[in-house]
Amino acid sequence: MAVKHNVQLIMYGENGEVEYGGDMKNAFRPTRDIQDHDKHYFSGLPPEFWTEHGVSLVDLYPFMPPKYEDIKRNNTEIHFLGTTTFGIPREFLLLQGTHRLYTKHRKIRGTYSKYASLDDQIDGFHYYLAYIKFGIGRTTSDAAHEIRDGKITREEGIALVKRYDHEFPRKYYKEFLEFCSITDEEIHEVIDSWRSDHIWCQENGEWKLRHAVWHDNQ
Repeated sequence: MAVKHNVQLIMYGENGEVEYGGDMKNAFRPTRDIQDHDKHYFSGLPPEFWTEHGVSLVDLYPFMPPKYEDIKRNNTEIHFLGTTTFGIPREFLLLQGTHRLYTKHRKIRGTYSKYASLDDQIDGFHYYLAYIKFGIGRTTSDAAHEIRDGKITREEGIALVKRYDHEFPRKYYKEFLEFCSITDEEIHEVIDSWRSDHIWCQENGEWKLRHAVWHDNQ
């Protein structure tokens, strides 16, 4: 759209590669090289790769970047807003409030925050299934981020993890089941099948983490 309408500046939010683990090439610069687009966001494979697996070029078109020559001719630049405002969700909340853009949300199940990742009904299941598979959920992710940023202490983070990490995302559970064409009984069978023995154990019929982070503080 930038090339089509002769727009030279594209603003992204945070640099996901830097904030959440990835290529640190652009860690200390506000921009990203245009020629890195395919490498960073298509895992080294161009969209045309999927034609070998039955996907038509027509269906792939929305996911294909403009020609590199057209981008260069347009003088397109990509900047990260997080470089200017420091990409901390809590800081963006304050920025929204300053400009009267803030819409009040309830706390999200599975974490303590209510100011990040609000636009996806399935997000909660992504984090919850990660909790089952790895023993760490969304609260762990959010708290670790805010501990590194100096917004909360490690002790506060541990207390939050103990209280919220295990919460099941019930708000959009019906929609999730319908989207996946799966029943309530089937989804719990799938969930329990991913509980590794070195992470989970059962006590009085309930699943417990073998090595929770708060165990170190007891």
